[in-house]
Amino acid sequence: MKKILYAPDLQAQVAAVLVGAGSSPEEAARVAANLVLANLSGHDSHGVGMLPRYVDAVLEGGLQPNTSLRVVLDTGTLLTLDGQRGYGQIVGEEAMALGISRAQAHGSCIMTLSHAHHLGRIGHFAEMAVAQGLVALHFVNVLSRPVVAPFGGADGRFGTNPCCIGVPLRGREPFVLDFATSRVAQGKMRVAHNEGRRVEPGTLIDEHGHPTTDPGVVVVPQSNGLFGALMAFGEYKGYGLAVACELLGGALTGSGTWHQPTDPAVRAVFNGMLTILIDPARLGTQATFDQEALAFTDWLQAGPVAPGFDAVQLAGDPERSYRKQREQEGIAVDAQTWQEIVSAGHKVGVTLSN
Repeated sequence: MKKILYAPDLQAQVAAVLVGAGSSPEEAARVAANLVLANLSGHDSHGVGMLPRYVDAVLEGGLQPNTSLRVVLDTGTLLTLDGQRGYGQIVGEEAMALGISRAQAHGSCIMTLSHAHHLGRIGHFAEMAVAQGLVALHFVNVLSRPVVAPFGGADGRFGTNPCCIGVPLRGREPFVLDFATSRVAQGKMRVAHNEGRRVEPGTLIDEHGHPTTDPGVVVVPQSNGLFGALMAFGEYKGYGLAVACELLGGALTGSGTWHQPTDPAVRAVFNGMLTILIDPARLGTQATFDQEALAFTDWLQAGPVAPGFDAVQLAGDPERSYRKQREQEGIAVDAQTWQEIVSAGHKVGVTLSN
């Protein structure tokens, strides 16, 4: 049975646990709002279900509450930033605020962010940029447990390594493409496992390298103590993009790449992110950009709709639709995930209702 909570109540309960884990009320409110926004957007994988892992990461010392961004280098159009293991929702927003201001001043900004704890839904940062009329590109790596197999490989060697592109559309809702380079996000496997669901064939391999539809193989250790792995989307193409995210988000940023055996006891999740911000107005192409972008998206959506679909959508449309629905109907949290959240609260002296 699922528990239905409305966003304000859910946010308040998550914030209470974060305060119990050591965050200031302001930080707790911002992190909780970000997590709930992910749920509202239809991405339960990046929502409040992450809270138990955050609490464990704080308790083990990997996540540092009340930590701000450190500026390592600032040349105006180049920013090198260190998240210092702070909440990704906090240092990520701080980084984007700096990057946006530099892009507005100079026309563009290339920004690296290293050592941020889990950044959450990367689309949130693209939404910050497009709201200011900027194009945004993000390449992210994940230092946690290697849960994705390389094309032709039989075990996990890297993370879900998301890629995100945000493009403003004058007078319209923006194009926000945000996706893991694995066929599905790891968090979606946690949700499926907690709900007792199987997943689509072709998504996973088990700890022996054989295809499986059991999401538990990447959520809990199997009989031999090993994990299975997610597959990259698009075979060698998605695999290639995942490697690019590791090299750009991990190596180029100085955040580090994955090249060590897994330690399932470690709960912290670290992200490195390369961000490129472009101001079309300063580039001198604003008028053509606006005209052509709208002409193309109109062309896409003016075509016939395939059987089984209601409309031709653009990236960002599903999230906006989910927000409207879930703001009205509430957010469903499965019983297992809610129990994990309650247990996380108990670890830091906070009692939530079951």
